[in-house]
Formats: sequence, structure tokens, C-alpha cells
Amino acid sequence: MPQHLVIVESPAKAKTIEKFLGKDYRVIASYGHVRALPSKQGSVDIENDFAPKYAVLPESKRHIDAIKKELKESDILLLATDPDREGEAISWHLLAALGMDKKKNSMPVKRVVFHEITKDAIIHAVENPRDISQELVDAQQARSILDYLVGFNLSPFLWKKIRYGLSAGRVQSVALRLICEREKEIKAFQEQEYWTIGAELATGKGQKFTANLVEAEGKKLGKFDIPDDKAADRLVKALENGAYTVDKVTKSERKRTPAPPFTTSTLQQEAARKLGFSAKKTMSTAQKLYEGVAVGDEGLVGLITYMRTDSVVLSNQALQEAHEVITSLYGKDYALAKPRFYKNKAKNAQEAHEAVRPTSIARTPAELKKYLSSDQFKLYDLIWKRTVACQMAEALLDQTSVDIGAGEGYRFRAAGTVIRFPGFMKLYIEGVDDQTEEKEGTLPPLTEGESLKLQKLVPEQHFTQPPPRYTEASLVKTLEEYGIGRPSTYASIMNTLLERKYARLDSKRFVPEDVGMVVNDLLTNHFTQYVDYNFTANLEEELDRVSRGEKQWKPLLHDFWGPFSGLLKQKEGEVSKADLTTEATDELCPDCGKPLVVKLGKRGKFIACSGYQEGCTYTRNISQGEQQEPSEPVFSEEKCEKCGSPMLIKDGRFGKYLACSAYPACKNIQPLVKPKGTGHTCPECKEGELTEKKSRYGKMFYSCNRYPQCKFALWDPPQPGPCPKCGFPLLVKKVYKREGEFLKCPKEGCDYRTEGKK
Repeated sequence: MPQHLVIVESPAKAKTIEKFLGKDYRVIASYGHVRALPSKQGSVDIENDFAPKYAVLPESKRHIDAIKKELKESDILLLATDPDREGEAISWHLLAALGMDKKKNSMPVKRVVFHEITKDAIIHAVENPRDISQELVDAQQARSILDYLVGFNLSPFLWKKIRYGLSAGRVQSVALRLICEREKEIKAFQEQEYWTIGAELATGKGQKFTANLVEAEGKKLGKFDIPDDKAADRLVKALENGAYTVDKVTKSERKRTPAPPFTTSTLQQEAARKLGFSAKKTMSTAQKLYEGVAVGDEGLVGLITYMRTDSVVLSNQALQEAHEVITSLYGKDYALAKPRFYKNKAKNAQEAHEAVRPTSIARTPAELKKYLSSDQFKLYDLIWKRTVACQMAEALLDQTSVDIGAGEGYRFRAAGTVIRFPGFMKLYIEGVDDQTEEKEGTLPPLTEGESLKLQKLVPEQHFTQPPPRYTEASLVKTLEEYGIGRPSTYASIMNTLLERKYARLDSKRFVPEDVGMVVNDLLTNHFTQYVDYNFTANLEEELDRVSRGEKQWKPLLHDFWGPFSGLLKQKEGEVSKADLTTEATDELCPDCGKPLVVKLGKRGKFIACSGYQEGCTYTRNISQGEQQEPSEPVFSEEKCEKCGSPMLIKDGRFGKYLACSAYPACKNIQPLVKPKGTGHTCPECKEGELTEKKSRYGKMFYSCNRYPQCKFALWDPPQPGPCPKCGFPLLVKKVYKREGEFLKCPKEGCDYRTEGKK
């Protein structure tokens, strides 16, 4: 009979840990949070010193009952929730939900903390328990209440002043401001023309290379000193007959050191750059690697350390393992004589865990590949390489800069880099958000005084570019640089902006929607302090002070609520809905002659008549031209299959479609392009045919033509089967840049796949 009851957050983690602890321990899951502030007004009693009115979550009641049942057969309770503020608070809430007060309760209650799910780490944590840290709990309570005070007071304000269903958040609104301000910069940007002049040169041995003009008429050239084609043509003529000679050769050695191991933030950024993962996908995949994956005879094994961390520290054991792996795989030249240490940026010592790293560096990605899903393998491979690379020798690069005279007052320059020793670059190079600089090439051997032959002069026109929109990676990086929010919350923040339709992703970059711009304008113009970058970052530091025991949490709430509630009351009377959702134009309504205005609707801005209340219903899309007349109906060659009337080609929200001309008597609509059959019978209903279709976002998928009776669908092209392993009637074709093209079984749980072909 188990005497020790251990509570963790997830069932996958429970299975892994119970295997390590043995028969005297029973490990069960709380399934995450068990209590929270209800999503309704009055969940925080502001008059009673901000007393929170927590309630057990409906979905958690059965888990609490299961824990209570196990407690009856246990002698000690060990709370092993996640090792961060949130996990500390979950342990505290668990005791409250179970009706246990450690001062009155006879059963011993202890908190155990581990940062990796390995046998040694688990046993060490159980042997060294501690009490719940009230400071960490208070910091989490303060954060939750602050978010509640903002969300449940500012969101209703948005409903009144813009439209129902909108939301504002303490950190979410600041992230929206970043996206909107970048969009305004792009719209206000005015491009500027400039030119560069390159020279294609050759040595006496015929070796060719390119140099760029850096000095003309005795003056060093700035970016805009060749403003147009006339200036460029004049310089080209002056350079055509010049004598090109190597004036100076400068050689230098550069050393390049690897990036530190991953924190939560840098993992999200690099997974976005290199793997195309969203922050949400990165964190959910990392969670599975942390909680445990079935690895052959070993069973469930936690493969990485805890993925919510601000630390770049590696344990001595990890450093030793990395040294052994590097020596074994790459040789002694690539290993360090002494470990390389990185400075930890985490301000809160209590939360300064290890960096995100493999629990065992000896487990190479190649060895684990057959046990991991495609996404799990990609992320583990990235984490493993970054961890190992940070302890590899620095790279040595030979950099050569050559100044080339081209007559009196004219000078070209060429630069080249040669990797003399790759060091860590042999394994891993950190990605960048926006690659703007051209990579340097290599140069032939050149000596001072050597004559060169001009092959061709290349004048090239350029235009300055606006700042790029934020990607998930660059937005995460900027939020972290400002000290706004916590890296573990960035995924949910960005997801909220997309779900609320405040922004959309276009080519993996955030583009604000009309409603997002209006909400941001309201907040930045009327609640400036609360979407100020420094204010939000300073509030994070105040929460850190609470978690370190340097500040009490109730005074922090009082300091925030007083000015915030006062401003909210003031703005109730000052801000008009019409000012926010209506803009005047110089146009007159073609139907009634009254002024047209720009209105904000559910699908964005549109043009409408200001005489709407008097009965004028004129509207049009904001993108339509000033004098555009209603277009004539476009008839297709198709006949309505229901009534026989001609079908019209119409423009809809998701593109063109066919609609019956007898509308409203007949409301039949059809896609303009009929789904293309694949010739494969649906494996689920065995009656329909799988057809090619496009999702609303333009992605191709393959579904049964008997929808909605049969809802079987695939994202990948179906191929003739059956699967040799499980007998499923068909396979699918997958294509990846690295792995090439291969066939895979689409049935869940079957891992059959063929070798990739490049």
C-alpha cells in the first residue's frame, strides 16, 4: 500500500516519475490548475483589501476527488508541481482545494522541486523537500489579480466605446502596441533612392573577384552620395579607363564564440527562425519532451530539462557530458580545456533554473529519432546542438580587406573571410531575424602593388526599405528586451492577438487588423501609462521583488488600482464611441448626397453613408475606387442543379464562388472551381472519393466528397496503399527540405515510413 502520495501537474509526467520512485510511492496528476479567479465581475473584493474569491475549476473537481481518495491511504503528501511561480501557486491552491491546512492537518505536507525528469533528479528532490514558498505564491497571486483588474475593467470599457467582445490585457495590449506602431512606421516610410558601383576585377592569373567603390573624387562615399543614375553614370565614365592597383592588403584573425544554451525566450525565437514553429507549438512540443517519451526498453524518459527558464547556466554534470560527447564525436581540438560559462540574466535567484538542455547529452538526436515524432525530433535536435555547441571551441576566421586604387581620388574595397578552424560552427550557427547584409565571399591571393584588370563596372540602383513587420521570433525578442511579461506567457499572448482578430499572420509576420489599430489608438491615447513599455517592465520588476520577499503584494495592488480606477472613471465621460469608430471623408453619398464616413465593422473598416439613421443603406468596401459603379452580374456557363437557373460568379470573403441567379428564391451556392478527384476511395466510409480542396487560409487538403456525412480528411496527398505495417488502405506523401520526399502511414499510432529521396 503506497505511503507517499506525490502530486504532479500532468499524467504523462506522473507515469514517468512513478517508475523511478517504486512501490512505496503513488504519483497522480492534478491536470494543471485546480483553482482560479472566476471569469466574472466581483471575483476580487477590492473593498476588502483585494481579497481574491477563488473557485475550484469545474473540470478539476473529479481530479480533486481522486486525490482525496488516495490521501486516505497515504501518510505523507509531496507536492511536485512545476518548479516556477505558477507551479508553486498550484501546490498552494491544491492544499486549499483539498481542505488541508498545514497548521491543523496531521499529515505532513512537503514541496519537492526538480528541473529534469531523470531518476537521479527525482530521488534527490524527494530526499530534499522544502515548504511551499509563500513569496512565490504571493507574486503569482499579485500577477493574477493585476491581470484580472485590467481585463475585467478595461475590456468592458472597450465594449462600450468600440464593440462587444473585445479584450484588453496588461501585457497583451503592450504587444499589440508594438505591432501597431511598427505598421504606422511602415505606412509613414518614404523610400529613398541610392546607387552603388561595383567593379568586377581579375588578377594576372585570371582569378576574378568583386570590389565596391568607397571613395570618389577624394571623398569617402556615404550611403546616399550617389543619389541617382546621372551621378552613377558620371562616375562610371570617370572609372572606365582607370588603372586598378592593389594599394593595401589588411589581414586579421577573428574569433567567434557560440551562443549560450537556450532559455525559454531564445528557444522560441530559434525554433521560429530555423523550424518555422509558432511559440505555442514550440512550448507544447517541449512540454512533451520534458514530461517523457517512450524510449525502447527504458520506457518513459524525460529528454530535456524544464523549458520555462531565464537561465543560461549548465550543471557540472551537463558540462562534463558535453566535453565527453564533443571529444568522442569531433576530437580533442573541438573540446574546451575548461568549461565555458555564460552570465545568467535572470534577476530572480529563486527562479534561476538551468538552461533548457537534454537531460542526457549522450543521447544524440540520431539515436532517438525512431522514438520521436517529426516535431519532437526537430526540437530535440535543435536543443541538443545548441547545448553541445556552446561548449565547443571558438571558430577562427581569417578576414582580409583589400583597398584598390582606380586613379587619383578613387578607391574600391573588397573583403573576404575564410574559416580557418570551424570550431562550434561545424555543428551549429545561430539564426538571425532579418538578414540584410550580404555575406562576404573569399578573395584570391593579392599582393600590394599588384596590377588588376577591369572586367566590368556594375552600377546598381537601390531603395531604402521600411522596417520589417514583427515575426514571432522578433516580437518575442523585443518583449524580452523591454522586460515585458514572462517568456512562458509569450505564446498565449500572441495566440490571443490572433484569436481576437487584432492581428493576423501574413507570410509569418504580424499585420494589425483595423480593429487592432482602433483598440491600440484608444489605449495609447487615453491609457498611455498602462501601455507604456517602461511602466509594464517596471511592474514585472515589482512582481519579482514580491517573489524575493522584498515587497508585500497588497501594497503593490493598492499602488496600481488607485490611479488606474480614477483614470477609467474619467475616460468614461471623455471618450466617445463615434470618435473611435467613425472617420469623416470628403465624399458625398451617390444615393442621397449626404457625407460618406469610414465605419468600423466586424470585418474591418468600410465606407457608409452618414444618413444611415434616416434610411440610406449605401455602403461599399474601403478599397473600392471613388467613382466605381456597381458591377454588372457575371454569368457562368453552369446551371443551378436545384432550380436550373444560370449561376452567377460572385466575390466573397474567401474569393470567387458560384451563386444561383434566382436568389432569394433559390439559395444554392457552389465553389467556382470544383474539387479535383484523386481516384482514392475514402478509407473511412469506403463509399466517397478523396478530393482536393483548399482551406479558408489557402492550404490544400484532401477530404471525402460525402462531407458532411463523412468527415475524413488528410493534409498530405494520398498515395496507393496498403500500409505494409498496419494494413491501412492508403499512404500519404510528405516532402521536407532536409529529409526529401517519402511515404508515410497516416493512421495514428503507426510509424511506418519509407526512406527519404532528395
